[in-house]
Amino acid sequence: MPRKPKCRRVGFLPSVTYYKPAGIPLRFLEEVVLFLEEVEAIRLKDSEGMEQDKCAEKMHISRQTFQRVLLSARRKIADALLNGKAMRIGGGNFEIDLCKLESKNKLDKGEENENCYCI
Repeated sequence: MPRKPKCRRVGFLPSVTYYKPAGIPLRFLEEVVLFLEEVEAIRLKDSEGMEQDKCAEKMHISRQTFQRVLLSARRKIADALLNGKAMRIGGGNFEIDLCKLESKNKLDKGEENENCYCI
């Protein structure tokens, strides 16, 4: 029996969770689901420009697992863009890094972060 997959740590929750081609009613579109850990992998590697080993460390997973998550995300995004599919962001196997989320909010307000939790 395979072991339960480890939760991947996510430090970003997108405010927009649905994308679709303009001008096509949703009922006519296929949907691709992009998991939150896949969005985090794309954010860290492609948006932040971090090295894969550092990305994996931030997400508390191995570099090989990070590579698989990143490849899955890129394939789903390519499928949605090239084949005119809707893309929904949500779900997956993750834990939220409240320290990272609180740090961003407190830095925006000029406050210091005292305690960090992960749920």
